[in-house]
Amino acid sequence: MHIGMAIFGSPETVTGGYLYNRTLVKYLRDMGHKVDIISQPYPKYYLNIFSLGKHLRQLPLDVLIQDEATHPAFFLVNQYLRTRVSYPIISIVHHLRSSERCSAWQKWLYGEIERRYLMNIDGFIFNSQTTLRSVEGMMGAKYPSIVAYPGGNRFSDRITEEEIAIRSKDPGPLRILFVGNVIRRKEVHTLLEAIGQLPHDVCNLTVVGDLFMDKSYVSTIYRQVKENGLTDRVLFLGSIPDNELITQFKASHVLVMPSSYEGFGIVYLEGMGFGLPAIASTAGGACEIITQGRDGLLIPVGDTVSLAGHLNDLHRDRDWLLSMSLNAHRRFESRPTWQVTTDNIQVFLKTIANNKIVQTYRQRRVELTAADKNK
Repeated sequence: MHIGMAIFGSPETVTGGYLYNRTLVKYLRDMGHKVDIISQPYPKYYLNIFSLGKHLRQLPLDVLIQDEATHPAFFLVNQYLRTRVSYPIISIVHHLRSSERCSAWQKWLYGEIERRYLMNIDGFIFNSQTTLRSVEGMMGAKYPSIVAYPGGNRFSDRITEEEIAIRSKDPGPLRILFVGNVIRRKEVHTLLEAIGQLPHDVCNLTVVGDLFMDKSYVSTIYRQVKENGLTDRVLFLGSIPDNELITQFKASHVLVMPSSYEGFGIVYLEGMGFGLPAIASTAGGACEIITQGRDGLLIPVGDTVSLAGHLNDLHRDRDWLLSMSLNAHRRFESRPTWQVTTDNIQVFLKTIANNKIVQTYRQRRVELTAADKNK
């Protein structure tokens, strides 16, 4: 097949969604498919909208895949394309922007643009059941789709249960690891506030992730660390190579990323591969990875009291920490690998490339759009 993959910016961007996209592109190319990356500049994507539509119309594609994050650029382009191209347009939805915490007017605006974008999509690749339900709830209908869970097995290094047991019994503070870009949605401030509620000897934190995506927020975080006397308890490493990240996974006791929303959260699963129980929020798809109290913990968004209590309990009760760590490792072993995920996506793409399926659902969208206008 000849496949187009539309994204914002560089394919090498360090986020879970871009990792998913890169893994899929590599797999498809390894399987002999031709994959063209169609990268749009962000935030100045609007400068290319008209030429983008004409360019895509001329491409001899069998299928066009779009990362749903590109919806600000494509919600108009796709309206142009749907009557001018025969190939199906597929969207990879990692999570909806309108699912994130924001003001009421922002949620309405994001939701309206996303809904218009989704109405011109022929099929969907979802990273979780949570994301599927979000889209179907917005659309009010089902479309051809597949839930293809991310794999957590991109690292070749492994850890044994004996090593996990030794690590869990290490004396000293609980070693907390945060892995993610330092942006507001990841709730680093919530984690720091929880740590600040605990005695000095309970825990320390290592933060791994890009420090330049939201410089204003990072400045706020640095100030929070200083003002709350956490300087000697918190270490910021920034973005680091995979081999150094593996070292951090192996050395830590627990992975904490209490994001206000994650469509899935690949890093929770990657941490479990090294026997790290994950602490996440109840918002989003983390509940599809974490079993409460067994291999991790889920807290309400922003609940610093519960988070502090869990961290204190894990520090004081190393037998519970060991049990959770072993269960996390076993949970990882039971999850689908990237090979399984990408195999399933390839089958889905081949199936939906059948033009009869595409035309059926395009006609259905026309009918739904007309009904929506008549409300």
